[in-house]
Amino acid sequence: MSSPFLKQVFNKDKTFRPKRKFEPGTQRFELHKRAQASLHAGLDLRQAVQLPPGEELNDWVAVHVVDFFNRLNLIYGTVSDGCTEHSCPVMSGGPKYEYRWQDEHRFRKPTALSAPRYLDLLMDWVEVQINNEDIFPTNVGTPFPKNFLQAVRKIMSRLFRVFVHVYIHHFDRIAQMGSEAHVNTCYKHFYYFVTEFGLIDTKELEPLKEMTARMCH
Repeated sequence: MSSPFLKQVFNKDKTFRPKRKFEPGTQRFELHKRAQASLHAGLDLRQAVQLPPGEELNDWVAVHVVDFFNRLNLIYGTVSDGCTEHSCPVMSGGPKYEYRWQDEHRFRKPTALSAPRYLDLLMDWVEVQINNEDIFPTNVGTPFPKNFLQAVRKIMSRLFRVFVHVYIHHFDRIAQMGSEAHVNTCYKHFYYFVTEFGLIDTKELEPLKEMTARMCH
């Protein structure tokens, strides 16, 4: 029998962003399969994130960034009906942390927005980054840009804020749907990955520091 979590995901009226997929036959598709196989085999998550011998770091990172985007998109989608302008007028992670949106287009200065508006812009922005061939080249042999890991750090910092908001403001919804274990596993996987490769600033991790200490150490 399918879980309420999956039913909720597939029965929602709103359209989820299409998943970014890897083309079969490519090196990255094979890496994606290997990463998934490690998880399904129940390999310890700390080991599962480590770079396999002989593989390129940028390829390994690219595969995981796309995977985390797809998963967080799904997780936020399941709580988004309870994340409204009224319930979450500020994009925050508890009383101490407020996030302001800034981009290269409409919001050139950090701007206070509601959580649903902020998270919508965040997901759109990440989607543009991972579909940009200049940053995430899909053709085998096309080199990654020199600033690839720098671009990834910004993406991962922003994706981490989705976890912050979901855990602090919508965890009751996650628990009610019986998807706590699933979300916790996604979080641990993300946390071990970004810390393994230094892809997030320690101060970004502050809002979930106590939970992380209980869950990941």
